[in-house]
Amino acid sequence: MIEHGDGAVVPTGFDVPVEPLRRAAHYTGEPGCIAEARSLAALFLGQLRTEWCAEIDDRVEGAVLLVVSELVTNADRHSNGPYILELEGTDSALAVSVYDSSAALPRRFPRDPARIGRHGLEIVHALAAEVTVERVPVGKRVRAVVSLEDTE
Repeated sequence: MIEHGDGAVVPTGFDVPVEPLRRAAHYTGEPGCIAEARSLAALFLGQLRTEWCAEIDDRVEGAVLLVVSELVTNADRHSNGPYILELEGTDSALAVSVYDSSAALPRRFPRDPARIGRHGLEIVHALAAEVTVERVPVGKRVRAVVSLEDTE
């Protein structure tokens, strides 16, 4: 806020707390859900570019979409019910959270190029700055935070 000599206060727009951008979607596991989740994430990245002036290059966008794909695919394959994708972001980072109904925590396998499949969590760990898994009352939440600032 800028206060003028006559007592008037003029908001500058930079003095108010700004909340991260948030979106969430519920998926049933029907065919096409994973593509829909990726599409939602791509639209969300566009909103971050517009509303937060986030500078997101193609490499970082690809990493975010791959993290969304891997987490949603895991929920789709390993839970017996619907799942929720939640996105929260600013100009510097995006948190991808997936809630599902399975209480079984995902397992990260050691690197093994000869293994076929089960590389999802390994990929997420390679792309995200932070990965957390926690049980919630309805099952579990897997959360990955991806830096939007290209560090390469």
